[in-house]
Amino acid sequence: MKVIIINGPNLNLLGKREPEIYGTVSFEDYLKILQEAYPTLNMDYFQSNIEGELIDKLHEVGFSYDAIILNAGGYTHTSVSIADAVAAIQTPVIEVHISNIFKREEYRHQSLLSKHCKGVICGFGLDSYGLALVYLMNHQDDITKEL
Repeated sequence: MKVIIINGPNLNLLGKREPEIYGTVSFEDYLKILQEAYPTLNMDYFQSNIEGELIDKLHEVGFSYDAIILNAGGYTHTSVSIADAVAAIQTPVIEVHISNIFKREEYRHQSLLSKHCKGVICGFGLDSYGLALVYLMNHQDDITKEL
């Protein structure tokens, strides 16, 4: 199964940024843990702080990968264009958030992406990504049939 994790703005600062919310582990270090835990998955990673680059990557992989795990960061709540890109592609997308967005500021309670996603996982720290991978592994046959 070919999976890509796409992270949006400020997630390049994981491990340094607001550790009380996001923890002290960088995403690159956590990605190594995921790759070791799921060696049968062909797992790629992309991060950008730029909305257009995220959209371009969704377009690029959205018809050739089996699944996308997307943490669009703050764009989750503001980007109609990223929501449109998720709606336009064929590959199923799982929306993830490290923090529980519903325990945070009111503006974070709405996601423009969710209605276009297979599901949403939030509030479990970096393990939110691992939970998305568990789902994909458990439903691998169903996911590949959707394509």
